[in-house]
Amino acid sequence: MKSALFVDFDNVYSALRRLDPAVAERFAFQPINWMRWLTDSLMAPPHAPDGAKRRLLVRRCYLNPQAYQRFRPAFNRAGFEIIDCPPMTSEGKTSTDIHMVLDVVDLLQHEVHYDEFIVFSADADFTPLLRKLRRSDRRTTVLAVGFPSAAYQASADLLIDQDDFIRFGLGFADPEPAPVPATVAVSRSAADITKDVKSLIARYVAESSKPVSLAWLASKALKEVDGLDAADWAGYSGFRKLVEALQMPKLRVNWETGTVLDPARHAASAPVQEPSVKPVPLDTLFVEVARLIQTELAQAGRPVSCARLAQMIVDRYSALAADWGGKGSFRKFLEALDLGRLELSWENDGGQVRDPQAPAVVTAPEKPSANRTQDWGKQAQLYPAIQQIHIATGMPLIAPREMQGLLGALVTEVANQPFALSDTGKRVRDRCREAGLGVSRADVSYVLKGILIAGHEFSTGNDNVPALSSRFIESMRVICAGEQIALDEAAEAALREWSSGTGI
Repeated sequence: MKSALFVDFDNVYSALRRLDPAVAERFAFQPINWMRWLTDSLMAPPHAPDGAKRRLLVRRCYLNPQAYQRFRPAFNRAGFEIIDCPPMTSEGKTSTDIHMVLDVVDLLQHEVHYDEFIVFSADADFTPLLRKLRRSDRRTTVLAVGFPSAAYQASADLLIDQDDFIRFGLGFADPEPAPVPATVAVSRSAADITKDVKSLIARYVAESSKPVSLAWLASKALKEVDGLDAADWAGYSGFRKLVEALQMPKLRVNWETGTVLDPARHAASAPVQEPSVKPVPLDTLFVEVARLIQTELAQAGRPVSCARLAQMIVDRYSALAADWGGKGSFRKFLEALDLGRLELSWENDGGQVRDPQAPAVVTAPEKPSANRTQDWGKQAQLYPAIQQIHIATGMPLIAPREMQGLLGALVTEVANQPFALSDTGKRVRDRCREAGLGVSRADVSYVLKGILIAGHEFSTGNDNVPALSSRFIESMRVICAGEQIALDEAAEAALREWSSGTGI
């Protein structure tokens, strides 16, 4: 796959530096390492040929030499063409955006057909450029550090997960034991759900005289295990990750053949125990699922939750349940579909698919159901306001005690250890887990990002829950403004009470 990489250095470096100076320095001084991750490990964008590997034929870095000249040698050694973009105005505005646009358009007309354009920038001004590339049938992959606009995210074929880039691309991944479910369900704990899945697999394998299909087991688990969600899989994001986390020493799982068997009773080459279903080519399946989603959106007339879509897809195409067509998670599977004008909005409560051209539907705020707000206690009245802000920003939709516990754990952590984005995030998540709070690593990462982007500096004597809450609210206010939603005093008071326990 012929790829062209365009790096808006000033944008990426400054955004990473707001999160963690060490992360920014590694990005700037070690481009060879994250480029290797980009070519060898990052998944290809949707509709790329199966097994396609990236060839970075063009590597361009747009850099302000007056501010970042010291990073030039590292990018030279990585084979980049460096385009100097000095400030053009008294406010320090450079010409990076126009240089990048002109270069991209030039490559569109080049005799070499570039399959993929990779843009490292969170500048929403590039949204029309991404749409032009899509109209020209080119794949687009974007790294946007911070909180990029919803339109910018939706215009990219593949949005590189910021946390994945930091942990794996830049090498800040922390060694962890087998993953533990990050999301704790309201009605049942993730540990109980996982235990039931393990029992279900053991039971069906014991009852079968042949190896059992993993896809069939995934479909059975969704139907029989109370509280199991096809979009979340008890916090593991996919059936495969859930199974890999189970301790089943007496069974053998083979993902190449898509089976699980008991070596003492089953031969690996024996026929598979599953219903006789005529196989459907994967490409055809993707087209059919995309059409199913489009039909569902048209009939609903409003955004549809990803959890609902996941269950609907599994009910219709049970073979996808095991590994989501080789994508590993429902999110990656959904992002690989050609949904036309439909837009994906990923949120910590599961996300949704919406039609931007559908007429606006005015509805009363959703009345919180008992099972969704039983953990909110006396603050259940905050749920409608917090849910609306969550939909606009993607912030975690967790109970007040969990949000306040997260900030409290963060205060304790930075009082005992110097702040480091990846390490602090993991330790805060662990503290929350030890306290019995349903807080995931993604929740912690989002809150940390909001606090840091608002300008908070840790270890400067102002690391307390009210201060961190105020910084986080400031970020949410900026994001809402970008989506043309104004937070009134009542909404900000609800945010403050939800995050810090006080409405003052």
